[in-house]
Amino acid sequence: MSADADVIDIHPARHQRVLMLSWEYPPVLVGGLGRHVHALSTALAAAGHHVTVVTRHTDGAPTEEYTDGVRIIRATEDPVTFPLATPSLLAWTMAFNHTLTRAALHATTTDTYDVIHAHDWLVAHTAITLREHLDLPLVTTIHATEAGRHQGWLPDEMNRTIHAVEHWLTTESGRVIACSGYMRDQVTTLFDLPAGQVDVVPNGVDDRAWRARPPAVASARARFAADGPLVGYAGRLVYEKGVQHLVHAVPHLRRRHPGLRVVIAGDGPYRGELEEEARRLALGDTVRFTGFLDTTQLPAMLGATDATVVPSLYEPFGMVALEAAAAGAPLAVAATGGLAEIVEPGVTGVTFPHSDPDALAGAVDQLLADEVFARRVARQARAMVGERYGWATIAARTAATYARAAREHGPSQARRAAARVAGAPPRIAIPEGNLFGGGGAAS
Repeated sequence: MSADADVIDIHPARHQRVLMLSWEYPPVLVGGLGRHVHALSTALAAAGHHVTVVTRHTDGAPTEEYTDGVRIIRATEDPVTFPLATPSLLAWTMAFNHTLTRAALHATTTDTYDVIHAHDWLVAHTAITLREHLDLPLVTTIHATEAGRHQGWLPDEMNRTIHAVEHWLTTESGRVIACSGYMRDQVTTLFDLPAGQVDVVPNGVDDRAWRARPPAVASARARFAADGPLVGYAGRLVYEKGVQHLVHAVPHLRRRHPGLRVVIAGDGPYRGELEEEARRLALGDTVRFTGFLDTTQLPAMLGATDATVVPSLYEPFGMVALEAAAAGAPLAVAATGGLAEIVEPGVTGVTFPHSDPDALAGAVDQLLADEVFARRVARQARAMVGERYGWATIAARTAATYARAAREHGPSQARRAAARVAGAPPRIAIPEGNLFGGGGAAS
């Protein structure tokens, strides 16, 4: 565990009543955020905390239910009006926050709460409205930043507006949670936050859920591998995940390892370009794009690989690395963001500089060429996941942040009130260009 764990008392004095806001929650799962909020909320409930999640409705789901120890309230959309009929994400988000606020206020008619926990910018307006209306401490988890997703660039008005909302939300929060030291440094720099206001609480993983049975692993091996090694990737197919660099590394790896097969599991807007690049490089017999694999298929695929690659350019945490490690896969990851904090080179996997196909190929070759080494680092990575990233531990650290936010709430509220008396709060400037101060282009 990182040194940050030492400064947080993970044994708060009492159970807490949490009002949690998230734009996705099962059965609505778009990315990893919904799975994170579900696992965190159920782990908090299992520890004795009272958790209500207010989230987005979807067809077929009840508007209110109590499951896995968590009260779930789903905000139904208003009748279709002009904002909802546009393709604008910002217009949809504003309309969604209106319905989310009403649903959250409905929750308060039958329950009382100690803390509000917001997840990312899409719930910012509701979170800040509730904080002011209910006079409760607000904790916000920033899972990723708009600037980070675009390597420091904010090329369009929408990107700049999202950045400004993230800035507003973090500034208005009593405490902010970041999933890694890398993300803590990023949010403090981007949003001018004191480092002491940000707690590092990593994402968790249910390692048991990712351990496929040997027959399932053997079946996946027969499905995806040939008579050589099997290399895997799992995740969204978007530019910042760096899958293009894995594709470019395949010709070198194929020369070194006859019979090599590479399986790329996932989907996204970049898939067409990746498939076209694989065709251009004549990799049709080597690289297979499977599309989305569900939770019954993915652990077995990962467990069947001789190396699983996480080649991200930008990775606030690196959840797929933990999942692959729990599945028993030897890891080769880009030394960037949270990935660099998860994988210790030579101990729990191997690393390489991001955006470097030759270095990626060298790292994967290190695993494929030495099976004893690969299996040793895979065993140590699996043990590390169980020791450091279990959801009970993550829930305890999150609850400690809640307790800290509650202790600090009175003074912070007084400072905000004094600022309002002094005059209107300053407008948050919407920046242009590269916020990280380096070269490159927006993705």
